[in-house]
Amino acid sequence: MGWGQAGALMTVLRSPSELLSFIAGGLDDTALGVVVGSPAVVVDLSNGFEIQDMLRITKLLSTMPVVLIGISHSGPIDGSAIVGLDVALCSGVDASSPWVSCGNELDETLSALIAAIEASPEASVALGQLLRVGEQSSASEAVIAESWVYSLLQGGDTYSRWLESRSTRTLRPRPDNSVVIVRRSEDVLSITLDRPEVHNAYGTRMRDELVEAFRLVDADPTIAKVMLRGTGPSFCSGGDLDEFGTAPAPVMAHSVRTSRNAGIALAAIADRVEVVVHGNCVGAGVELPAFASRVVAHSRTSFLLPEIAMGLVPGAGGTSSIPRRIGRHRTAYFGLSGLPITAQTALSWGLIDAIDNSRFETAEMAR
Repeated sequence: MGWGQAGALMTVLRSPSELLSFIAGGLDDTALGVVVGSPAVVVDLSNGFEIQDMLRITKLLSTMPVVLIGISHSGPIDGSAIVGLDVALCSGVDASSPWVSCGNELDETLSALIAAIEASPEASVALGQLLRVGEQSSASEAVIAESWVYSLLQGGDTYSRWLESRSTRTLRPRPDNSVVIVRRSEDVLSITLDRPEVHNAYGTRMRDELVEAFRLVDADPTIAKVMLRGTGPSFCSGGDLDEFGTAPAPVMAHSVRTSRNAGIALAAIADRVEVVVHGNCVGAGVELPAFASRVVAHSRTSFLLPEIAMGLVPGAGGTSSIPRRIGRHRTAYFGLSGLPITAQTALSWGLIDAIDNSRFETAEMAR
């Protein structure tokens, strides 16, 4: 049966037994999936189910171009039957992974999530599939797969419409000086993002300077610890929006991203890196810190992955780094919903390791 509609799109909500009856006879892109306008399937687990039914469902849908969402109005459900979901939403609070707790607003949370998926169906489905594949991949392999998907989506209609909506935007001056400060004190290397006037927007210059710094650490075993932070009101506000739409052909852009990838370079030295974050951490400002062995945040920090609404997936390694901290299911919800999470939620999920306001100087954050 249909649950929700947005234009020509239809999201399917069924009980496990109903869904299994629907798909057991065979699947192709005429039954479910973004091709026929059903980018999401919702399975209601509230009233119980046979474990074998759910295992069969998740196996059948594991390669389909759909986002499989499980919901439970009776709180979180344990067991292997839910592992194959892409997103798991439940009522109540403080549910353990892979569940996302929705309090008393499960229906509202689901409606908002479905609306976000249906507004950008190709990118949403791509994110779900990418996270499934990444679960079986190394960190660097997952980054490479992410880059291919990102390049593919750069040719999509949703991204083109997003670019067009920004065509009248006034471009900001490009930086003339270095945007990353690197200083060494004995065996500690401090790396500081230093473009505070734009909340440390992550552009090609910042990426290249970070890669150079991370590779320096990788080549020097006498550096025992790396401290990564940012000046100004935010650690990093994500990709430099002025650079979107300026990349070369998608295949060449993929080659550049994977040869100068700060995420891969950071992952190679992760055990020596601590990141201190504050303000609005958006896109790359979430994705890169997640590679490090330790992340400390100010209590007022917020975290956001905005890419799905742009018709893209995270492109700075987040589909590799974030699931390794919070799991594939919560990463999918975080990315698909387009909603920010607080430092407190980030801590409870494992996206950060500590909240410590004493690590921040007021003057530095206000610069």
